[in-house]
Amino acid sequence: MRYRAKTGKPIARIAQALLALILIMAPPSLGRLALGEPIAAYWMFPFETPRLAHAEFSWPIFWTYAGTTMLVLVPFLFRLATGAPSGYRARQKLAFPWWGWFGAALLFAAWALAWGGIPTAPFIRRHSFSGLWLGYIITVNALTKQRAGRCLLSDAPWRLLMLFPASTAFWWVFEYLNQFVGNWHYHQVSEAAPTTGAVLSSSLPFSTVLPAVVSTRDLLATFAGLSRGLDRWWRPPRPPRSWAVVALVAAVTVLGLLGVYPDGLYWAVWLTPLVVITALQALAGERSLLTPLAQGDWAVLWLAALAGLICGFFWELWNWHSLARWSYSIAYVERFHLFAMPLLGYGGYLPFGLTCIAAARLLTGLDVTPFAVKPHPCVSGKSPPAA
Repeated sequence: MRYRAKTGKPIARIAQALLALILIMAPPSLGRLALGEPIAAYWMFPFETPRLAHAEFSWPIFWTYAGTTMLVLVPFLFRLATGAPSGYRARQKLAFPWWGWFGAALLFAAWALAWGGIPTAPFIRRHSFSGLWLGYIITVNALTKQRAGRCLLSDAPWRLLMLFPASTAFWWVFEYLNQFVGNWHYHQVSEAAPTTGAVLSSSLPFSTVLPAVVSTRDLLATFAGLSRGLDRWWRPPRPPRSWAVVALVAAVTVLGLLGVYPDGLYWAVWLTPLVVITALQALAGERSLLTPLAQGDWAVLWLAALAGLICGFFWELWNWHSLARWSYSIAYVERFHLFAMPLLGYGGYLPFGLTCIAAARLLTGLDVTPFAVKPHPCVSGKSPPAA
């Protein structure tokens, strides 16, 4: 199944990424400036999140958020239960590659270091998170290679490597946005000077976010049951380009209000970057997460969201007993924790998974369809032909 759309030239993609950066980062500061408050502190790098007082737990808002999440998930779950077998499946099964064992060993060794299972200096424990996720990325790629016969690490390693620096820049944008809502804070991240140790010790784990989500998405795509019926579903009518303009204006407006109403709009941190990126791609006529929907392929969205949730679970699990860790302070839903995260907070990982795939496309040109199980047009750099 192929889709007609532009792949985007590197220069155009850079310009698009810079425009997305401006549209995401400028509005929150302008919103604070409109209140007559200084904004210089928000632009001091590395970003430091202030401690904000948040609204107390609210049952009505808790159930509103929970109900909205289920309203979105139920159609997908029903389709999975009743749909025809998916075309997303492993094409070729191989022996587990030798380098996968190295990844697994690195993962478990770093896990033991992070949680203090292996006595070591605090400095090593504090910086073990990057090694843990590097081990995860290698292991997941090895499993994908075993199940599908191909994976990013072995078949397009330059694509995977490009995701690491892109991921660093990507997550620093979320650190900037967090200054306006104050939803998470770090503890014992670095003992070094703020402009050196903090940047390096933070940027290294930040660099693993996109590779982890993309690699997880590719592995999930090798299990046909996880996208059953979703790759041949409803084909929505193609919306006019004006809808992308409306979505873009709405997202920028909400971002402008983020620092004005942080307790009411903190959820926008996880939705507006996705809307901005996708709207810009649509206006440029380029492939986006919405492009496959024209052929009824909703598996692209589902697998990306599921990958975000799975990575989110492991982020929270491995953060739980780590020396360098984060904690949460979220308005209205700060109850029923799984590890440090309030239970409803895991719902934010679903759109975050979509944002990761959209950002990987924007920043590196990686296609939105899983690499392991479908022809991958962006490896050759050519636009895919129509079906």
